[in-house]
Amino acid sequence: MLTGFVLAGSTTDASSLLAGITISAAVGGPVLGALLDRAGRPGRLLAVALVLYAAGLGIILLGLGRMPFAVIILIAVLTGLWGPALSGGWTAQLPCVVLGDQLPWANTLDAMTFSVASLAGPALAGGVAGALGAPTAMVVSAGLIALALPAAWMLPARPGRGRGARTTSVISDLAAGMRVIAGRQALARATLTSVLSCTAQGMLTACIPLLGERVLGGAGRGAMLLSCAAISALVANAVLARFPRSAAPDTIIWASALVQAAALALATWGQSVVLIVAVLIAGIGEGPQLAALFAIRHRETPEHLRGQIFTTGASLKITGFALGAVVAGPVVTRSLPGALALAASVAVLAALAFFALPSVSVNSSEDRATSS
Repeated sequence: MLTGFVLAGSTTDASSLLAGITISAAVGGPVLGALLDRAGRPGRLLAVALVLYAAGLGIILLGLGRMPFAVIILIAVLTGLWGPALSGGWTAQLPCVVLGDQLPWANTLDAMTFSVASLAGPALAGGVAGALGAPTAMVVSAGLIALALPAAWMLPARPGRGRGARTTSVISDLAAGMRVIAGRQALARATLTSVLSCTAQGMLTACIPLLGERVLGGAGRGAMLLSCAAISALVANAVLARFPRSAAPDTIIWASALVQAAALALATWGQSVVLIVAVLIAGIGEGPQLAALFAIRHRETPEHLRGQIFTTGASLKITGFALGAVVAGPVVTRSLPGALALAASVAVLAALAFFALPSVSVNSSEDRATSS
């Protein structure tokens, strides 16, 4: 988005570019997840997806200012098909490398790695963009993705799950995964609330360049706000890891949405200190919500559909983020406080949406039926 803001020249173009590279995840995520579930060596498929995503970033960078902006958006959409490989595709492999009794602790650590990356990424983007320009920051981003290739390639094979082990079609697996997400109310509630929360986060991100420019003195400094959110998210998850039974994951999901809503409302104040405090509060909501979401997915997902459920969930969140950025882009050019207030309203809606679906427990016979 920083590169789009610098080279395309407007907040609307920047948010459109961000939306383009994220919105297609709704299609790419389920398909990638189904293929991961069928693969004997899912890490090899993850590595290919990472290469394609990094290559797409490079083509976007080379094309900005040289190709029509509509073509750049199309390339971003195609690149975004592989976006879930950066998040849900990895988390779905966690049970393959961690013993069952260690999974809850590993799940919290996994969520903390997202916070660490969210801390380092925006800080690095803002620092490199300020020192060497936003295009250079994009090159660094593609390079970091390439550094993950060995880790993906060396992920262990899935025991007894070679390519010939699956007799169902990809379409059947996709349908089964969608039925699990929609049919298990605890999973459906967590998914709906997290997607709407991510929509509000996308709205906030669309406001970041102008917040940096108007409140902090530079668009690049706005990226540092995302690092502030990541710091508080990391601390909140560290506290949560010390007291894992302090609150049920289902409660954390909706309560954290209200925390984010309060933070977004506070950000409308427009003062630098208040803005930083607001972003720190937003991180306190975002971090535990992500850990709780992972816990619910691991709890509710049949093993043979794990990759699809995680990548589909990630793709829905990415798409929600994209829609938030698209909606907020034009609004923020007219009223920055109005865009933040709209984001706060969406976060409140996320909390209310949790209670729109009743909680229904799923018994073991249903698990066996799904796995058969």
